[in-house]
Amino acid sequence: MKHTQKLAYYFILALCSSSFIALLSVLLFFICRNSHRHRQLADETPPPSKPSIRSYTLIDIDTATEGFSHRRVIGQGRLGTVYAALLDTGELIAVKRIYPWLVLSNNNAGFGFSSVVKSLSSAQHPNLVTITGYSEAPGERIIVMEYAGVVNLDMYLHQNPDGGFLLNWSHRVKIAAGTARGLQYLHESMAPSVIHGCVKPSNILIDAKFSAKLSDYGLNFLAAREKRGLVGYVDEEYWQGKGGQGSCKENDVYGYGVVLLELLSGRGCEEGWLVKWALPLIKEMRFSELLDPRIEYPSDLKPLMRMGKVALACVGNCRKSRPAIGQVVAIFNNLEAQLCV
Repeated sequence: MKHTQKLAYYFILALCSSSFIALLSVLLFFICRNSHRHRQLADETPPPSKPSIRSYTLIDIDTATEGFSHRRVIGQGRLGTVYAALLDTGELIAVKRIYPWLVLSNNNAGFGFSSVVKSLSSAQHPNLVTITGYSEAPGERIIVMEYAGVVNLDMYLHQNPDGGFLLNWSHRVKIAAGTARGLQYLHESMAPSVIHGCVKPSNILIDAKFSAKLSDYGLNFLAAREKRGLVGYVDEEYWQGKGGQGSCKENDVYGYGVVLLELLSGRGCEEGWLVKWALPLIKEMRFSELLDPRIEYPSDLKPLMRMGKVALACVGNCRKSRPAIGQVVAIFNNLEAQLCV
């Protein structure tokens, strides 16, 4: 009798174990199937789409600018003329029309233009002017951008006699910090990295809150050897490169250093004269002779001296010894934070 009970006990135990294993197998099957479904859904989910860039016809641009009317001109630089344009949707945009002589004399403006502009349009940062479209036609190359206003740093510092009074010390630190962050994004977050090529006050737009937006980045290929508007904002080695090979991150840092000197002194670059005049004053700590007399500076000169030393490091050293723009951003983020305390 006991032997029979033992057999029954083991039979029930085996039956329970089999049921448990079967149940476990079913559960594992459903878990694996659900996991597979989740992987399928993840694979089918499209990656975040990049902002689309629009190709405009020349007729579209001509209509939006009223036939490139002089009344629509809001800026003119070394690469072209900028117009305020109104699309048929009612959207206000900025249109840069590359000078025809640059288009005709530059093969890159013909064959590489659209691919470069499409690549640059992926740059999305609060301290950069966003590129939203382009247009190509025989003898015409046009870049369409967000409308970020008409006031640039050059207007504040040099063109308007009263403009310098409007940029107090806090505004100047904010502009320096924003410009550095825009450059850092181009150098470190874009793939491949983007060289601005011509960092100077006229390419730094200023909004109503005194935030900076860099424009004309990555377009130096259109006029790499054109000296007008570039002399003084690149180092001597730049002109030794062939076909624009002098363009590099270190040259962007050099141009940024010149901008810092202009923010500190209120003086123009004057094709490199500013650097030669300012560097001895910074080295000898003669800041009273360096600073822009139009504004009131803080009683604590340490932030001023720090900006001066950054400018010195950017323009006073050889390329290998210049700071990376990320190091500059860290310094100015700190200076900006101190102003908010």
